[in-house]
Amino acid sequence: MTTQNPLPRARIMGVNVSAITMADALRTVEDWIGRRAQNYVCITGVHGVIESQSDPKLMAIHEGAGMATPDGMPLVWMARKLGYGGTERVYGPELMLQLSALSAQKGYRQYYFGGAPGLAERLRERLTERFPGLAVAGTFSPPFRPASADEDDETVRMINAARPDIVWVGLSTPKQEYWMAGHLGRIDAPVMIGVGAAFDFLAGTKRQAPAWMQRRGLEWLFRLLSEPRRLWRRYGKIVPQFIFGASLQLLRQKTALADNPKR
Repeated sequence: MTTQNPLPRARIMGVNVSAITMADALRTVEDWIGRRAQNYVCITGVHGVIESQSDPKLMAIHEGAGMATPDGMPLVWMARKLGYGGTERVYGPELMLQLSALSAQKGYRQYYFGGAPGLAERLRERLTERFPGLAVAGTFSPPFRPASADEDDETVRMINAARPDIVWVGLSTPKQEYWMAGHLGRIDAPVMIGVGAAFDFLAGTKRQAPAWMQRRGLEWLFRLLSEPRRLWRRYGKIVPQFIFGASLQLLRQKTALADNPKR
């Protein structure tokens, strides 16, 4: 059963994004593991916010998440402008690295679910080499087609039999959010975290944007230039929609404050 989320959230274009730091995220995950409190984490970027505008179910999934971390700098900047000045980026690959280091120290068991065939195994090799003592309870790359009810039941049984503390889900947005929400209460692990392309980045099969581009909110441009044929439609949609929607929200906030100066 999920627990009431005490973390502050900034509502960005209708999506509740956790206004947190990396330290907050690590502390929260450790608390869930210690109490065996089942939750899922959405690693939320501009893509997730825009998809939620036309998908009420995805919006509700973000609302029900134990955390919806600000994965990209545009969401960090928005949260700060909305009054949450201490908000930091909680980037999926970096969260995975920091939790892996912590898990190696404290014995938390990992499960890698998702990715193309062989990717989860490569990820396990890379991370166990980087973090000696990291316990990986299992890996599974599901087929790209929808699973049958029997196949899904078998997947749940397999994951639960491995007794992980953290299930990392690498299925991309919004598929991974649907999967986590649909399996809350069925997966026994206290934490499911949807990290998408972090599997590829940390396994070394795709390049991450340089740090300077990440700091300036230009990671989308790097990914677009890396995979233009696959991503041009996505970013051609979400970048202008986010700029317009975020600007409109800030304008409305400014107008409301001007109309009610004592607020």
